[in-house]
Amino acid sequence: MKLALNGATTMRADLVTDLQVAEAAGFDYLEIWASKLREFLKQHSASDLKKLFAQHHLKPLSINSIEHITFRDSEAYATIKQQCSELSQIASEIACPIIVVVPGRTPAAGATRVEVINESVRVLHDLCDIAEPHGVGLAFEFLGQTDCSVPTLDLAHEIVRTANRKNLGLVIDSFHFYAGGSSINMIESLDPNLIFVFHINDAEDRPANELNDSHRLLPGLGILPLQAILGAFNRIGYNRVASIEIFRPEYWEMDPLELARNAREATMNVIKSVPRNQSAGAGADN
Repeated sequence: MKLALNGATTMRADLVTDLQVAEAAGFDYLEIWASKLREFLKQHSASDLKKLFAQHHLKPLSINSIEHITFRDSEAYATIKQQCSELSQIASEIACPIIVVVPGRTPAAGATRVEVINESVRVLHDLCDIAEPHGVGLAFEFLGQTDCSVPTLDLAHEIVRTANRKNLGLVIDSFHFYAGGSSINMIESLDPNLIFVFHINDAEDRPANELNDSHRLLPGLGILPLQAILGAFNRIGYNRVASIEIFRPEYWEMDPLELARNAREATMNVIKSVPRNQSAGAGADN
């Protein structure tokens, strides 16, 4: 499995630094943090960025991300579609295949499962229509927080299958997988081609409903069922890219290169520890 460095992991470094440390640490891909991209483009062009990727022997995995795409008022939704158009154009110019999109919070008045599915499918159709002419795919990321309208893998999978768009797939983030109560069986039901992005990370030993992004850790340092998740990926035939995404302020204080090297080493240790011949159903209760 190849590795990507996500720009959130090195949040206080700029995009050029992310490219430099990702190459030096031995990564294959970089997930571009959208705010860093916009800052870079204030003084440089998309063509400049494409050249930098080539110079650093890296490929862009995704632009991360367009947030809270569902349950928005008309003005906010117009901004979401404008962001999708802007980022799709940039992604096309730098040969980045994917933009990550994130569902919105559950409305204050609540929403049924059917209402969440219908709203998500409607919005994803609109955004896929925008991205498709640019040759760009959208990766839909469920969030395990209790206020997210799509907190589990099975619901996200149902939404993506219902939308049934060629340029639409899933993000599976190990932190959100655990925090939202998703199960290994949910992975085993997937077509591996629907997994566009896999975010790997670990977390402190806290009750799932108390976890937030600042509690993330390097893979192998916490309590997330990473071996079970990776074992399920092996069984369904997913073995493409693991992208290290960690929102931990303590890590942001580190030297970016030291952090990138530590992140790659920790992740490779976890990946190498997973038996390749795990049988179907192993760890299904995790």
